[in-house]
Amino acid sequence: MTATPDLAAPRLAASDLLRSAFRRHAAGVSVITARGDAGPVGFTATSLTSVSAEPPLLSFGIGTGSSSWPAVSEAEYVGVHLLGEHQQGLAATFARSGADRFAPPTAWREGPEGVPVLDDVLAWIVCRVVGRVPAGDHRIVLAEVLLGDSAGAGSPLLYHQGRYSGLRD
Repeated sequence: MTATPDLAAPRLAASDLLRSAFRRHAAGVSVITARGDAGPVGFTATSLTSVSAEPPLLSFGIGTGSSSWPAVSEAEYVGVHLLGEHQQGLAATFARSGADRFAPPTAWREGPEGVPVLDDVLAWIVCRVVGRVPAGDHRIVLAEVLLGDSAGAGSPLLYHQGRYSGLRD
């Protein structure tokens, strides 16, 4: 059942409307990683998008106030990790401000181009950053897919209504 739009009393197009509307939009959960001067950095993202097949490009958004932004703003390469529904804890760790995201129990290794690669994900991809586009208080990072592995087992982790969940039939 869908709601009938109330066109007589639309809400203002403000940040609270955007947040409210996108809480209703289910999104896949990913973790973006990069190598920083002080060690690996990473954050949880639901803004991951496939952009182009030829050349293979993807994009993600990152807030310029994020603790990961300084490293991502300088990184030549990033890692993109698609999380499975068994990884709610990992998603929460990488979303939590001030967390030591790469400390145990996070399992990871240094991958190609020095990018931190997380273990046990549905898929991981190493990308070369080809652009950073200003977008309000965020940047849209465009990245070219170089290599990775999409053979992980399981179902995707989703984010909806402020919670992590899995697919339901």
